[in-house]
Amino acid sequence: MPVLCNGFWLRKGYDALTFFGTIITATDDDALLMNSRRNGQQNELKNHEMIHLRQAQDTHNSWWCFYFRYVWYWLRALPLSRLMRGAAYRLNPFEMEAYAHMHDAHYLEQCGGVATEWRRWAKLSPTQRLQWYREKGLTIAPSGENTLVSPHT
Repeated sequence: MPVLCNGFWLRKGYDALTFFGTIITATDDDALLMNSRRNGQQNELKNHEMIHLRQAQDTHNSWWCFYFRYVWYWLRALPLSRLMRGAAYRLNPFEMEAYAHMHDAHYLEQCGGVATEWRRWAKLSPTQRLQWYREKGLTIAPSGENTLVSPHT
């Protein structure tokens, strides 16, 4: 998947986004890092974005369907933002799968090149996803990185 640098499209605190099959980063350094491989494995953030690519393929192989559903899930979780900062983003089933597996370089290989775990999360209401999130003690890293971390580790 191609990687371009264009900081205009990214909100503060976000490192990258996938836009119709192209990864957009805020800086040239981020774009170079995305294209580099360590020990033959791709960057974790690029892995996160590649999971979104596979999710789009799972939504009728259509970026339009993917974005429609993404916005739908985002809007459904938006009222929970008063209970959890960034809830609309963090409780999105697509993001929950991507963050859960971005550190596993073999995730997409192990599941046959498709990313369908988001469907399991989508079956839960936003309130149920929030409850799961809290039970696991997960949060966004305090540095602003969008990485799931547990305060207990």
